[in-house]
Amino acid sequence: MKVAVVVLNWNGKPLLEEFLPSVVNNSPEAEIYVADNASTDDSIEYLKENFPKVKIIQNAINGGYAKGYNDALKSLTESIFVLLNSDVEVTNNWLKPIVSIFENQSDVAAIQPKIKAYSDKTKFEYAGAAGGFLDEYAYPFCRGRIFDHTEIDRGQYDHECDIFWASGACFAIRREVYEHLNGFDEDYFAHQEEIDLCWRIHQLGKQVKFTPESTVYHLGGGTLQSSNPRKTFYNFRNSLFNILKNTSEKTFRRLFFRLLLDAIAGLHFLSQGRFRHFSAILQAHFSFYKYFFKIKAKRSKNSNFKKYYYIKSIVWHNFVLGKKHFNLLKSNK
Repeated sequence: MKVAVVVLNWNGKPLLEEFLPSVVNNSPEAEIYVADNASTDDSIEYLKENFPKVKIIQNAINGGYAKGYNDALKSLTESIFVLLNSDVEVTNNWLKPIVSIFENQSDVAAIQPKIKAYSDKTKFEYAGAAGGFLDEYAYPFCRGRIFDHTEIDRGQYDHECDIFWASGACFAIRREVYEHLNGFDEDYFAHQEEIDLCWRIHQLGKQVKFTPESTVYHLGGGTLQSSNPRKTFYNFRNSLFNILKNTSEKTFRRLFFRLLLDAIAGLHFLSQGRFRHFSAILQAHFSFYKYFFKIKAKRSKNSNFKKYYYIKSIVWHNFVLGKKHFNLLKSNK
């Protein structure tokens, strides 16, 4: 199977300098592309001078993660796309387990490797850890990461398993599935568009897998730091998009309770003096109302969400019951 590793870049020359060599040196079986989202720094000149074998795709505008990849992948013909953040260090033979699963398990549409923290390689990393799940109100969490708590990797998740969503930091998908689903939803711009795409993969009857046989290290916040209110905005708004777009039963009850929980989160930000994050949640809700009918028009008619969500409320388990490790959660299945 031909593999394309596609790194999305926007004004990220320092990240390319630090992380791209590991991709080039450890991915001999793949064609490597850098998809540039209309950078205004000298990223392109740096790539041409230092990585002549890396193919460059120059997008006309900065359309964020969603449109950036949709535009970049249109011209590629490889059978497997591996979408890789520009702040990810890969390891020796990282692609082989991923390709092996695709070759031997025809129902698997997308795969995520083990994602650990670049700054502390003993720990899982926030954006994906050992595979993603959702609760009934579409709050995302991971094996190895619940809210801001990340676990030390002690081998507790060293087994291949089905997951609900694969992290956009390192997201491998079959080209035919990506094209069939029309790629990412560009209304999301960035954050949680991979959750939406995985949701649609499940609705096709396909699987999303985690493999511990492949490991990458993610710096995190390469484009938007977690302290940036814009990241708060996208995460809260796009999570509401996911509920409206991908659930076909009890949708508005879920939205009502989710809005209440978001209000509590906003008050928590206020109590910490994080006024810009409180404002970001308000803006996220207003933006959700603005896009409500556009997103509603895309709704799935066949999403049995109870089949998909792992537990009813990760907020309850984490903040009330104090369960900060995935293995302590009891699935609703």
